Amino acid sequence: MGTKIKRFFRKIRIKRTTILVLVFVFMSATLVRQLFELQIIQGQDYISKFESRTTKKRVIKSTRGNIYDKNGEELATNVLAYSVTFEDNGTYDSTREKNLTLNGTAYQVLNILESNGDTISNNFHIVLDDSGNYKFDVEEGFTLNRFRADIYGQALIDNLTKKQKKATADEMMEYLTGSSGFSIVLDGDKAYTEEELTSHNLPLELTRQEILDLAIIRYELSTNSFKKYMAVTIATNVSEQSVAAIKENQSELQGIDIVEDSVRKYIDDVSMGPILGYTGQASADELEELRKKNPDYANDAIVGKVGIENYMETALQGKDGEETVTVDNLGKVLKIDSDTRVEPVAGNEVYLTIDSSWQSAVYQILKQRVAGILLSKIEATKTYDYSVQDAAQIKIPIYDVYNALVSNSVIDISKFSKADASDTEKNLYAKFQQKQQQVFDTITERLTGENPAALKDEDDQIQEYMTYICDDLLRDTLGIISKNAIDTSDATYQAWTNDKSISLKDYLTYAASQNWIDISKISTEGEYLDSSEVYQALTSYVIDYLKTDNSFSKLLYKYMLQEDTISGQELCLVLYEQGVLSKDDGMYESLASGAMTPYDFMVNKIYTLEIEPAQLALEPCSASAVITDVNTGDVLACVSYPGYDNNRLVNNMDTDYYAKLSLDQSSPFFNKATQQTTAPGSTFKILSTIAGMSEGVVDDSTYINCTGSFDLVTPAINCWNKQGHGEIEIREAIEQSCNYYFNMVGFKLGQDENGDFSENRSLTVLQKYASEIGLDKKTGIELTESSPQVSNAYAVPSYIGQGTNAYTTSQLARYATTIATSGTVYDLTLLDRQTDSKGSVLKEYEPNVINTMDVSQNVWDDIHDGMYRVVQTHKQFDGLGVQVAGKTGTAEVDGVYHPNHGMFIGYAPATDPQYAIAVRIENGYSSGNACLAADDIFKYIFQLADEQTILTGVAASDTSDTSND
Repeated sequence: MGTKIKRFFRKIRIKRTTILVLVFVFMSATLVRQLFELQIIQGQDYISKFESRTTKKRVIKSTRGNIYDKNGEELATNVLAYSVTFEDNGTYDSTREKNLTLNGTAYQVLNILESNGDTISNNFHIVLDDSGNYKFDVEEGFTLNRFRADIYGQALIDNLTKKQKKATADEMMEYLTGSSGFSIVLDGDKAYTEEELTSHNLPLELTRQEILDLAIIRYELSTNSFKKYMAVTIATNVSEQSVAAIKENQSELQGIDIVEDSVRKYIDDVSMGPILGYTGQASADELEELRKKNPDYANDAIVGKVGIENYMETALQGKDGEETVTVDNLGKVLKIDSDTRVEPVAGNEVYLTIDSSWQSAVYQILKQRVAGILLSKIEATKTYDYSVQDAAQIKIPIYDVYNALVSNSVIDISKFSKADASDTEKNLYAKFQQKQQQVFDTITERLTGENPAALKDEDDQIQEYMTYICDDLLRDTLGIISKNAIDTSDATYQAWTNDKSISLKDYLTYAASQNWIDISKISTEGEYLDSSEVYQALTSYVIDYLKTDNSFSKLLYKYMLQEDTISGQELCLVLYEQGVLSKDDGMYESLASGAMTPYDFMVNKIYTLEIEPAQLALEPCSASAVITDVNTGDVLACVSYPGYDNNRLVNNMDTDYYAKLSLDQSSPFFNKATQQTTAPGSTFKILSTIAGMSEGVVDDSTYINCTGSFDLVTPAINCWNKQGHGEIEIREAIEQSCNYYFNMVGFKLGQDENGDFSENRSLTVLQKYASEIGLDKKTGIELTESSPQVSNAYAVPSYIGQGTNAYTTSQLARYATTIATSGTVYDLTLLDRQTDSKGSVLKEYEPNVINTMDVSQNVWDDIHDGMYRVVQTHKQFDGLGVQVAGKTGTAEVDGVYHPNHGMFIGYAPATDPQYAIAVRIENGYSSGNACLAADDIFKYIFQLADEQTILTGVAASDTSDTSND
C-alpha cells in the first residue's frame, strides 16, 4: 500500500516553478484581501486615526477696552480686521529643505501683501536707510542690547560675547540670513541651485528689502519655535484683496492662515494724540516689565506704548481665552473641543475727564495764535541783525522761512535725485551737486592741507561746516569722538570749544593723540593704528559719510539760498510737486509765472494754515494749555501743540511718518503741556505774595517805593517800568506786576533781626511755600510729566519767577487751581471712572487733596483782588463777558537770540471759580499773546461768542508786543 502511494506522488510530481507560482498567487490573494480590508472596509477609520494625531491649545485674543471722554464720546475703540498668521507645521527631510520651504512661503506672502499695498508688522530694530544700507532704528542702550540678545539666542544681555555686544546691523543681518540663521542667502558650495529656488517659488536674486522682510518674518516665527503649533502674526489689518489672494492660494501656503482680529482706531483729532498715545507690539523690555504684573502676556502682545494707553495698560488689556483643537499632521484644525473652551475677557472701559470738544477747540485756538505771532514777525529780508540785543524786537527773515521748508523736511530733498523728479527738483539737485563738490574740496583742504586757519578766522559758512562735522556729527551723532573720554579742562579742548583759536585739523589730530576718538567705529584695525593713522582714517570716513548725510546736505541748501544759487520760488513750487499743497488752490500758476512773489505766497499759506507753524519749526512754533475743574482737580483739556495723528502709528505703523515726527524740529512727541519746563515769569509773584504776607514782611498797608531799579543786590534788577511805579501796595503790586516790590519781598525774607541778608534764608522760605502749594512735586496727571524745579539760587530774582524756577504748564495749572480754591492742593487727574465691558462701574476716581494751605483768608482776598485787577488792566480781555482773575508772565530765554515765552494763569468766574487755566506760548514774545489765547479759550468754554468767530481756521490777526510784567 505504501509503495502504491509513493508511485502515485511520483506520477504527479510538480515542477518547482509551479510551486513557486502557486505560493505567489496565494500570498498575493492574501495581500489583496488585506489591502481591501485596510483601504475599503476600514480605510476611513485608519485615515481619521492617522490625521488626528495631536491636540494643541489655541489662544483666543481678548478685545482691548475702549476709551471715552467725560461725555461718553468714543476716543479709542476697536474695529474688525483681518490678520495674517504663520506657523511652522511642516515636516522636513533636512534643515535645508525646511529653510527653503519657510522662506518660499514667506516670499509668496510678501508678494501678495505688497501687491495690495499691505505691509508686514514687526518689532524688528533693523531697517534700510535712504542709501539702501542696514541700520538700527534705535540708539545704543537696553532696547538694542536686548534685541541683540534675542537675535543671538541669549537669555541675558550679559551672556552676549564681546563681539555680539558690538555687532552692527550688517553683521546681524549676515548672521540671520546665512547658514547660522535662516539660510535666506547662501554663498559658495552651500548656495541654492536654480532648481531648488524655482521649486520653492523663490527668485534667483533677492533685493535687500526682500532679504530684510524675509529675515523679519523668520525671526518672528522663531520666537515661537518652542511651541511649534503656535502661530505668529506677521501682518495686521490687511486689505480684503490680500485676504482673498491668500485664501485662494492657501493650499500652496503651508502654515499661512487668515484670522479675524481687531485693530485700534482713534478719534480723528491730532490734539488727542499726546493724551491717548497709541498701541504697538510689545518690545522685550516692555514684556519683561508687564509680565511682573501679569505673566500671561504673549510674545506678540499688543500693548500701550505711551499716553493713557500705556498708563492704563493692564486695565485695558483684557484676558485672552483659549480652546483645545485637534490638528492633523499639516496643522489643519480637524476638531474644536468646546468643552474646554475658555472665553476671553474684554478689557475694561476707561472714561476720561477730558472734554474732547474743548480739547479740539483749544488746540485750534493755540494754532491760530501761534500762526498769528509768526506772521507778525516775518519780514522780506535775508538775515536779522542780532546786535539789536532785544528779544522783543526779533524779526524772522523770509529766507529763514524758505530754508525751514528744507531744514524741517517739509520738502523731501532726497526726492530731488530720483528718476521721476520734476524739472524744478532736477534743477535744484544739479545746483546742489556743484555746491557739494565745492564744499567737499574746501573741507578736504582744511583737513589735509598745511597750516589751516583757526576756526575763528574762517567765514561764518565754513565755521558752521567745521562745527557741524566735529560737534554734531563726530561727537553727538556718531559717538566717534567719545564724550566720556574728553578732558574738558584740557587747553586744546578749550581752544576749540570756547576760543575757536585752532583749526579742526589741529583739534582732531590732538584728539586722536589723546585717545578721545573711538577708532573701532570707523576701522577694523582699531588698536593697531597710531595717532596719525587714526587721523587719516577719520578724515576719509568724514568725507564719505557726508556724501550721504541728509543733515549736512540741508546745511548746503541753506547757504545756496543765502547766495541766491537757488530761490524761494523754486522751493515753493516743489511744495506742489511733492504733494504738500494742492494745485487746485488757484495759486500755483501765479507763483510759477512770477505774478505772485514767494514772500506773498508763503505769508498767504501760513495765514490759511495750509503751512502750519509746527511744519516750519521757527520761533514760535508750539504752545500748550491746561484747563482744570477747580472743585475736583479734573483735567478738562490738556493741549500740546503740535500734536500727532496716532492712527498712523497704531496697527501697521507708518514708519515714514514716525521717523518724520521723531526728527521734526517742533518735537511733536514732546508733550509741551506736561514735559516742557520753563521759568514761570511773573506768574510766580502770587507765591511770593503768600510767602511775604504769611511771614509778615508785608501786609495790606505796606507801601514800597518802586524806583524802577532794585539795587540792593548785584547786579541790579530792573522793573519792567523803568521809570518806577512809585509808592505801591500789595494789590497794586500784583496788578502792575512790579518787579521792585517782589524783589523787596524776597530781600526782606532773607534778612535776619540785624538786617543782614542771606541768600539761603530767602530761598528756604521760598521753597517752604512752593512745597505747600505743590510746586515742588509732580501733579499726578497720568502722563509723562517732568519734575518741577523750585529755585535754589539767585534768591531775590527767584521771587519774580526767575532764578532756577522751572515748571510745566500742567504744574502751573495746578498752581492756578490752588489759588482759585484759596489753598486746596489737588492731584490733577485725567481719569473719571472705569467700567467693565458691560458698563458696570468698577472704579470711580475721586478727587485727591494732597494739602490744604494754612494761609490767612485776608491774604487770599488780596491775591484774588489783585488778580482780578490784572485782567481788568489788560485790553486783551476787554468785553469778555465773564469775570476773570489772572496773572501774566514773561519768561526770558536769553534776552538776545530767542523770543521770550508768554504765559497766563487764571480762573473764572472770578467770584465763584469753576475752571482754572494755564497757557504758555513758547517763544511767544510776550504774555499779551498768551492773554489773547486765554481770552479765546474763556469765550469758547463759557459760550460767550459764536464758535465760528473763535475757531476761524486762519491765523489770528491781533497780536501783542507788550507784557507789562
